[in-house]
Amino acid sequence: MSELILVRHGQASFGAESYDKLSERGVEQVKLLCRHWQSLGEEFDHLYSGLLLRQQETADELAPLLRDADSKLQVLDGLNEYNGDPLIQIYLRKYAQEEGFDPLPAWPVRDPALFQKLFEAATARWIRDALEPDAEDAEFEAFGDFRNRVYQALDTIMARHSSGSRVLISTSGGVIAMSLQRVLGFPDAQVIATNWMVHNSSVTRIKYGRGKVSLTQFNSLPHLEQVDLQHFITYR
Repeated sequence: MSELILVRHGQASFGAESYDKLSERGVEQVKLLCRHWQSLGEEFDHLYSGLLLRQQETADELAPLLRDADSKLQVLDGLNEYNGDPLIQIYLRKYAQEEGFDPLPAWPVRDPALFQKLFEAATARWIRDALEPDAEDAEFEAFGDFRNRVYQALDTIMARHSSGSRVLISTSGGVIAMSLQRVLGFPDAQVIATNWMVHNSSVTRIKYGRGKVSLTQFNSLPHLEQVDLQHFITYR
């Protein structure tokens, strides 16, 4: 059996000029994971990420775990997170006020609690195709298109690497949640509910081979289980 080991990127820089970059805490979260695995003698055959900076920065911190020092990071855009900004912008423009957000929040939303409420409301519409973009929403991606590209990325990786390969994947919470749907077959609404659960730098493992795909671990934080490290546990 071969294995996919999916790691959610470290904490990103919420509220900063660019969200798509690891915070100092995010870098340390991934360094701690790398050191934990090194202490166990863990090694991996291949390393993948999406195109996003926070995913590639996470992959760079994990690169010392590759069995072959000459192996390079492989990038697949199918491992990119869905873009939440256009979802929230459409929701604010068309639906937020009628659903109780009054006064209407200004964009960008800097308050984390308010951002999460808007995000949950927008994605609830998104997964049931009730979030209608306009021509100006060029970066909008339909939920079904997101699902298809994640499935295709996983199928591509599994087809490339078999015979006991261990494939390390640096990606994001939405992709990890969609990967679980690919394995477990749960409904679309559960994808988003699962997305909210995924911790920064957490580990999810999927075994595959002989026509079978199985989940063996989800959202694990073995590197942060000590009492003096639990302040590193974050969702956003």
